[in-house]
Amino acid sequence: MKRAHSEIGERALIIMAKAPRAGHVKTRLATGLPAEAVVDLYRSMLEDTLDLAGSVSTDIVAIVCPTSDVDDLSSWLPAIEIVGQQGEGLAAGLASALRIFINRGYRRVVALDGDSPQLLPETLDRAFQLLDAADVVMGPTIDGGYYLVGSKSARAELFDAQGMGTGSALDSLTASAHGLGLQVALTETSYDVDEIEDLVRLARELRLFPRRALRTAAWLAHRPELGGC
Repeated sequence: MKRAHSEIGERALIIMAKAPRAGHVKTRLATGLPAEAVVDLYRSMLEDTLDLAGSVSTDIVAIVCPTSDVDDLSSWLPAIEIVGQQGEGLAAGLASALRIFINRGYRRVVALDGDSPQLLPETLDRAFQLLDAADVVMGPTIDGGYYLVGSKSARAELFDAQGMGTGSALDSLTASAHGLGLQVALTETSYDVDEIEDLVRLARELRLFPRRALRTAAWLAHRPELGGC
Protein backbone atom coordinates (compact mmCIF):
# COMPACT_ATOMS: atom_id res chain seq x y z
CA MET A 1 0.00 0.00 0.00
CA LYS A 2 1.37 3.38 -0.96
CA ARG A 3 1.88 5.82 1.91
CA ALA A 4 1.02 9.48 1.83
CA HIS A 5 3.85 11.79 2.85
CA SER A 6 3.75 14.96 4.87
CA GLU A 7 6.45 17.59 5.24
CA ILE A 8 9.96 16.08 5.16
CA GLY A 9 11.17 15.34 8.65
CA GLU A 10 7.80 15.82 10.32
CA ARG A 11 6.49 12.35 11.26
CA ALA A 12 8.26 9.08 12.04
CA LEU A 13 6.20 5.98 12.88
CA ILE A 14 8.26 3.25 14.52
CA ILE A 15 7.10 -0.30 15.16
CA MET A 16 8.63 -2.16 18.08
CA ALA A 17 9.21 -5.76 17.03
CA LYS A 18 11.22 -8.93 17.47
CA ALA A 19 12.32 -11.64 15.07
CA PRO A 20 9.55 -14.25 14.74
CA ARG A 21 11.14 -17.21 16.49
CA ALA A 22 9.56 -19.84 18.72
CA GLY A 23 9.97 -19.00 22.39
CA HIS A 24 11.02 -15.44 21.51
CA VAL A 25 7.70 -13.74 20.73
CA LYS A 26 4.29 -13.68 22.48
CA THR A 27 5.45 -16.28 25.00
CA ARG A 28 2.32 -15.96 27.15
CA LEU A 29 0.23 -17.22 24.25
CA ALA A 30 2.18 -20.49 24.31
CA THR A 31 0.02 -21.68 27.21
CA GLY A 32 -2.86 -22.13 24.76
CA LEU A 33 -1.21 -22.45 21.34
CA PRO A 34 1.60 -24.52 19.84
CA ALA A 35 4.88 -22.63 19.60
CA GLU A 36 4.92 -22.55 15.79
CA ALA A 37 1.33 -21.32 15.72
CA VAL A 38 2.38 -18.41 17.93
CA VAL A 39 5.15 -17.57 15.45
CA ASP A 40 2.72 -17.68 12.51
CA LEU A 41 0.30 -15.44 14.39
CA TYR A 42 3.06 -12.98 15.24
CA ARG A 43 4.12 -12.80 11.61
CA SER A 44 0.53 -12.09 10.57
CA MET A 45 0.05 -9.38 13.19
CA LEU A 46 3.32 -7.65 12.38
CA GLU A 47 2.63 -7.68 8.63
CA ASP A 48 -0.85 -6.26 9.28
CA THR A 49 0.68 -3.61 11.55
CA LEU A 50 3.03 -2.62 8.73
CA ASP A 51 0.04 -2.29 6.40
CA LEU A 52 -1.68 -0.15 9.02
CA ALA A 53 1.41 2.03 9.34
CA GLY A 54 1.59 2.36 5.58
CA SER A 55 -1.92 3.81 5.48
CA VAL A 56 -1.03 6.73 7.76
CA SER A 57 0.53 9.99 6.59
CA THR A 58 4.17 9.78 7.69
CA ASP A 59 7.66 10.50 6.39
CA ILE A 60 9.11 7.16 7.47
CA VAL A 61 7.99 3.81 8.82
CA ALA A 62 10.73 1.76 10.44
CA ILE A 63 11.18 -1.11 12.88
CA VAL A 64 13.25 -0.93 16.07
CA CYS A 65 14.23 -4.28 17.53
CA PRO A 66 16.88 -5.98 19.69
CA THR A 67 20.25 -5.95 17.90
CA SER A 68 20.28 -9.76 17.80
CA ASP A 69 17.11 -9.68 15.68
CA VAL A 70 18.22 -7.20 13.02
CA ASP A 71 19.50 -9.76 10.50
CA ASP A 72 16.43 -12.01 10.72
CA LEU A 73 14.00 -9.12 10.37
CA SER A 74 16.01 -7.57 7.53
CA SER A 75 15.90 -10.85 5.61
CA TRP A 76 12.16 -11.20 6.15
CA LEU A 77 11.24 -7.54 5.55
CA PRO A 78 13.85 -6.12 3.14
CA ALA A 79 11.70 -3.13 2.15
CA ILE A 80 11.55 -1.76 5.72
CA GLU A 81 14.40 -0.06 7.58
CA ILE A 82 15.35 -2.21 10.58
CA VAL A 83 17.20 -0.46 13.39
CA GLY A 84 18.85 -2.19 16.31
CA GLN A 85 18.06 -0.67 19.67
CA GLN A 86 20.66 0.49 22.16
CA GLY A 87 20.38 -1.49 25.39
CA GLU A 88 18.25 -4.43 26.43
CA GLY A 89 14.51 -4.64 27.01
CA LEU A 90 11.45 -2.72 25.89
CA ALA A 91 12.24 0.41 27.91
CA ALA A 92 15.61 0.69 26.16
CA GLY A 93 13.93 -0.01 22.83
CA LEU A 94 11.39 2.77 23.25
CA ALA A 95 14.04 5.21 24.40
CA SER A 96 16.13 4.23 21.36
CA ALA A 97 13.22 4.69 18.96
CA LEU A 98 12.62 8.25 20.16
CA ARG A 99 16.29 9.19 20.41
CA ILE A 100 17.40 7.79 17.05
CA PHE A 101 14.65 9.33 14.97
CA ILE A 102 14.41 12.64 16.81
CA ASN A 103 18.17 12.99 16.39
CA ARG A 104 17.68 12.43 12.66
CA GLY A 105 15.46 15.49 12.60
CA TYR A 106 11.94 14.08 12.79
CA ARG A 107 9.80 16.43 14.86
CA ARG A 108 7.23 13.90 16.04
CA VAL A 109 8.05 10.25 16.67
CA VAL A 110 5.41 7.67 17.56
CA ALA A 111 6.46 4.17 18.61
CA LEU A 112 3.79 1.48 18.17
CA ASP A 113 3.68 -2.11 19.36
CA GLY A 114 3.41 -4.84 16.75
CA ASP A 115 0.47 -6.68 18.28
CA SER A 116 -2.43 -4.25 17.93
CA PRO A 117 -3.17 -4.72 14.21
CA GLN A 118 -6.86 -3.90 14.71
CA LEU A 119 -6.19 -0.21 15.35
CA LEU A 120 -7.67 2.30 12.94
CA PRO A 121 -5.42 4.61 10.90
CA GLU A 122 -7.27 7.54 12.45
CA THR A 123 -6.00 6.51 15.88
CA LEU A 124 -2.37 6.77 14.77
CA ASP A 125 -2.99 10.00 12.91
CA ARG A 126 -4.57 11.47 16.03
CA ALA A 127 -1.48 10.51 18.05
CA PHE A 128 0.64 12.69 15.78
CA GLN A 129 -1.92 15.49 15.92
CA LEU A 130 -1.96 15.47 19.71
CA LEU A 131 1.76 16.19 19.68
CA ASP A 132 0.96 19.61 18.26
CA ALA A 133 0.12 20.70 21.81
CA ALA A 134 1.36 17.90 24.09
CA ASP A 135 4.93 16.79 24.79
CA VAL A 136 4.09 13.09 25.09
CA VAL A 137 1.21 11.05 23.71
CA MET A 138 0.20 7.60 24.95
CA GLY A 139 -2.26 5.00 23.75
CA PRO A 140 -3.74 3.28 26.83
CA THR A 141 -4.62 -0.41 26.87
CA ILE A 142 -7.47 -1.84 28.92
CA ASP A 143 -5.00 -3.80 31.10
CA GLY A 144 -3.14 -0.71 32.31
CA GLY A 145 -0.38 -0.68 29.71
CA TYR A 146 -0.04 1.23 26.46
CA TYR A 147 0.08 0.32 22.79
CA LEU A 148 1.91 3.43 21.62
CA VAL A 149 3.97 6.29 22.94
CA GLY A 150 5.07 9.36 21.05
CA SER A 151 7.15 12.42 21.79
CA LYS A 152 8.80 15.50 20.33
CA SER A 153 11.94 15.06 22.46
CA ALA A 154 14.22 12.19 23.45
CA ARG A 155 14.14 11.61 27.21
CA ALA A 156 15.57 8.23 28.21
CA GLU A 157 14.48 8.77 31.82
CA LEU A 158 10.87 8.74 30.63
CA PHE A 159 10.88 4.95 30.60
CA ASP A 160 11.11 2.83 33.75
CA ALA A 161 12.27 -0.70 32.96
CA GLN A 162 10.74 -1.96 36.23
CA GLY A 163 7.26 -0.84 35.21
CA MET A 164 7.25 -2.27 31.69
CA GLY A 165 4.86 -5.10 31.01
CA THR A 166 2.87 -4.57 34.21
CA GLY A 167 -0.67 -3.43 34.94
CA SER A 168 0.72 -0.09 36.09
CA ALA A 169 2.88 0.62 33.03
CA LEU A 170 0.71 3.52 31.86
CA ASP A 171 0.60 5.07 35.33
CA SER A 172 4.37 4.71 35.62
CA LEU A 173 4.96 6.37 32.26
CA THR A 174 2.50 9.16 33.06
CA ALA A 175 4.19 9.81 36.41
CA SER A 176 7.60 9.92 34.74
CA ALA A 177 6.35 12.40 32.15
CA HIS A 178 4.78 14.65 34.76
CA GLY A 179 7.92 14.43 36.87
CA LEU A 180 9.88 15.80 33.91
CA GLY A 181 7.39 18.62 33.49
CA LEU A 182 5.96 17.19 30.27
CA GLN A 183 2.38 17.63 29.12
CA VAL A 184 0.64 14.33 28.38
CA ALA A 185 -2.20 13.54 25.96
CA LEU A 186 -4.02 10.23 25.47
CA THR A 187 -5.44 8.55 22.39
CA GLU A 188 -8.39 6.17 22.62
CA THR A 189 -8.18 3.13 24.89
CA SER A 190 -7.63 -0.16 23.05
CA TYR A 191 -5.86 -3.48 23.67
CA ASP A 192 -2.88 -5.48 22.52
CA VAL A 193 -2.52 -9.25 22.29
CA ASP A 194 -0.62 -10.70 25.24
CA GLU A 195 -2.95 -13.39 26.60
CA ILE A 196 -5.31 -15.92 25.03
CA GLU A 197 -8.23 -13.78 26.24
CA ASP A 198 -6.87 -10.88 24.18
CA LEU A 199 -6.66 -13.10 21.14
CA VAL A 200 -10.28 -14.21 21.59
CA ARG A 201 -11.29 -10.55 21.74
CA LEU A 202 -9.32 -9.82 18.58
CA ALA A 203 -10.98 -12.77 16.84
CA ARG A 204 -14.42 -11.40 17.68
CA GLU A 205 -13.51 -7.97 16.35
CA LEU A 206 -11.93 -9.23 13.14
CA ARG A 207 -14.86 -11.53 12.49
CA LEU A 208 -16.90 -8.33 12.11
CA PHE A 209 -14.18 -6.17 10.53
CA PRO A 210 -11.69 -8.51 8.81
CA ARG A 211 -10.27 -5.79 6.57
CA ARG A 212 -8.69 -4.11 9.57
CA ALA A 213 -6.09 -6.90 9.69
CA LEU A 214 -6.53 -9.26 6.76
CA ARG A 215 -3.68 -11.69 7.48
CA THR A 216 -4.53 -12.00 11.16
CA ALA A 217 -8.20 -12.46 10.35
CA ALA A 218 -7.32 -15.25 7.90
CA TRP A 219 -5.10 -16.93 10.50
CA LEU A 220 -7.86 -16.75 13.10
CA ALA A 221 -10.41 -18.16 10.65
CA HIS A 222 -8.56 -21.47 10.91
CA ARG A 223 -8.80 -21.39 14.72
CA PRO A 224 -12.52 -21.82 15.48
CA GLU A 225 -11.72 -22.48 19.15
CA LEU A 226 -10.70 -18.81 19.34
CA GLY A 227 -13.93 -17.61 17.76
CA GLY A 228 -12.34 -16.74 14.45
CA CYS A 229 -15.08 -18.15 12.27
